[in-house]
Amino acid sequence: MITGKTKNLGVIGWPIAHSLSPVMQNAAIAAAGIDYNYTALPVEPENLAAGVQGLRALHYRGFNVTIPHKGAVMSLLDEIDKAAQVIGAVNTVVNDNGHLTGYNTDYIGFMGALESRHIKLQSETAVLLGAGGAARAVIWGLLQAGVREVVLGVRNPAKAQKMADDFAAYGTVTVCHWEQADFTAKLRECALLVNTTPLGMTPNVDACPPVDWSNVNPEAFVYDIIYTPAETRFLREAREHGHAVVNGEEMLAGQGAEALKLWTGIEPDIKKMQEALRAALA
Repeated sequence: MITGKTKNLGVIGWPIAHSLSPVMQNAAIAAAGIDYNYTALPVEPENLAAGVQGLRALHYRGFNVTIPHKGAVMSLLDEIDKAAQVIGAVNTVVNDNGHLTGYNTDYIGFMGALESRHIKLQSETAVLLGAGGAARAVIWGLLQAGVREVVLGVRNPAKAQKMADDFAAYGTVTVCHWEQADFTAKLRECALLVNTTPLGMTPNVDACPPVDWSNVNPEAFVYDIIYTPAETRFLREAREHGHAVVNGEEMLAGQGAEALKLWTGIEPDIKKMQEALRAALA
């Protein structure tokens, strides 16, 4: 029951009606038995500053940030965590008595699915397909895990090089055209292959990044950060070629769980969050 003592949480974005965060977060809140409520909050880009100030004034304990506000919100906060600074995006804000601190929990969610499966990454090569905004959190997580090299396979190497340069102080990030011989060589040695592009996401389920599976290390673990559909063409082809695979569901639940932990101090039940996600998607 929501009372005057209930602490408020939410997610801001535009549009926001499609967000599954309320379903996921309220399931975790109910499972933990804590007095919080989480809602979706539509905030148009031109009203972002007013929206953030309003949440501060209304004593919201915290809020998530989604498209298109993850970068723009940073200048409106009092403090930014180092990971969020390097990634260049905030997806979680904590309000401590009016002091707003921005975090990025996407990389923690991404890495959680690998850690729970005991995937060895130390001193290994990881190959990422794509170099859009989603790739930045993945790169940071992998570099923090001690990979030897992160390879970005892209259509436009010149454009992706800027992203690689942003992470140069933290590890080796190499850019390759995903249809050239140097990229094929990286596929043969990689321990992890990740799709960070939207290719294959509902409704364009027949799309797929250009991967010749005969060139991929047969021992490589394959990860698609997409979660709708549950099995993309990319993951289906990987599975059919004998690779262990995972989709983006656990990443989504994991980043949400880390946010809830920052706001409340509890350790959320990620399984409950995943169950709520699956039920909502079904």
